[in-house]
Amino acid sequence: MAQALGEDLAQPSELQDDSSSLGSDSELSGPGPYRQADRYGFIGGSAAEPGPGHPPADLIRQREMKWVEMTSHWEKTMSRRYKKVKMQCRKGIPSALRARCWPLLCGAHVCQKNNPGTYQNLAEAPGDPQWMETIGRDLHRQFPLHEMFVSPQGHGQQGLLQVLKAYTLYRPEQGYCQAQGPVAAVLLMHLPPEEAFWCLVQICEVYLPGYYGPHMEAVRLDAEVFMALLRRLLPRVHKHLQKVGVGPLLYLPEWFLCLFARSLPFPTVLRVWDAFLSEGVKVLFRVGLTLVRLALGTAEQRLACPGLLETLGALRSIPPAQLQEEVFMPQVHSVALSELELQREIKAQLAQLPASASEPPPRPQARLPGAPAIFETQQLAGTQGTPRPEVPRIVIQPPEEPQPPRRKPQTRGKTFHGLLTRSRGPPIESPARSHRSSTSFLDTRF
Repeated sequence: MAQALGEDLAQPSELQDDSSSLGSDSELSGPGPYRQADRYGFIGGSAAEPGPGHPPADLIRQREMKWVEMTSHWEKTMSRRYKKVKMQCRKGIPSALRARCWPLLCGAHVCQKNNPGTYQNLAEAPGDPQWMETIGRDLHRQFPLHEMFVSPQGHGQQGLLQVLKAYTLYRPEQGYCQAQGPVAAVLLMHLPPEEAFWCLVQICEVYLPGYYGPHMEAVRLDAEVFMALLRRLLPRVHKHLQKVGVGPLLYLPEWFLCLFARSLPFPTVLRVWDAFLSEGVKVLFRVGLTLVRLALGTAEQRLACPGLLETLGALRSIPPAQLQEEVFMPQVHSVALSELELQREIKAQLAQLPASASEPPPRPQARLPGAPAIFETQQLAGTQGTPRPEVPRIVIQPPEEPQPPRRKPQTRGKTFHGLLTRSRGPPIESPARSHRSSTSFLDTRF
């Protein structure tokens, strides 16, 4: 299965429009000198200026200030105000702040802090010759119209080589998957190589565990989950796909493995990634369901696709106007799929999935549902790693022996001065005072 998916990912695909993130081998000769790069770095793209649905500059500045304030107190923000983070991610992270926000959302900044020098050691170490040859053959396929990846000796392709090589050394049991190329390339467009590497690690191991390994066992499970969701949410489309024999493995792996980096216009790709890093894998299911509905949602569309090839062509040729970010993303967020419903469906399909002796079983419990779960997990791990404060000891002393009741002092016949003298100690000596002598009454003479 993994080999078949890899061959499918390697096939060139046609450009939908100039602002799309797709690319093909026929474009390797390089663009003409008269073509300029758009605001995302694609040479000859049509996104040089914001479109009519793009938010105005004042609104972008307000969003930038909100993100600066939230990221300045990230732990407090994630602990108390994650709903605000989620809503801002759905609106789209400003382009100037994605390099700051993506590592925070996925927890890559914590991984980098806890593993100082790891990436440098991996980048300097020699890679496995088998993986290095495979990675080298795929470098030119990653966004050939982007200014970073035009030249084989440029910093884009060389940085991509180092990041992918470092991951094969970091996880030698998994190695390299062809779908990691476009994912790492998008990260390198926004981040330095070390931060891009740790973001790739988080995507492969926390967001999508079991996707990029040699067996891709989690892809099989999610394909069944996707078909079950189609059966519940889009029953007529599901019936048509069953009728023409289009299974989910014919189109879903390229969508999910590449995080739609090769299937949507690049501005929309960035918006999908903003929401994905915030809310987790359910965003991928919502995007996939939206694409299927746009391609085959009406009876006329299904009638125009009587066979397998026509149906696959419809899924891959949705009009670009329907995929623009301001039109497409509200439809994605309106899909009625919650995290609880997704987990319930995953458990149901996992119980029905036939066991295979040659492939490990999927482990959906290893997948964390977005930024808040990652934040809580890292906070808990940090608490367990630090020494606990010393707990004060409580010493219980044995009860004292009962004392006999104190007797009331005998003061009868004794002067108060004498009692005070005995109770306070010896009297203080003072100079004798002269007393006037007195005589008895009987001795008084009149």
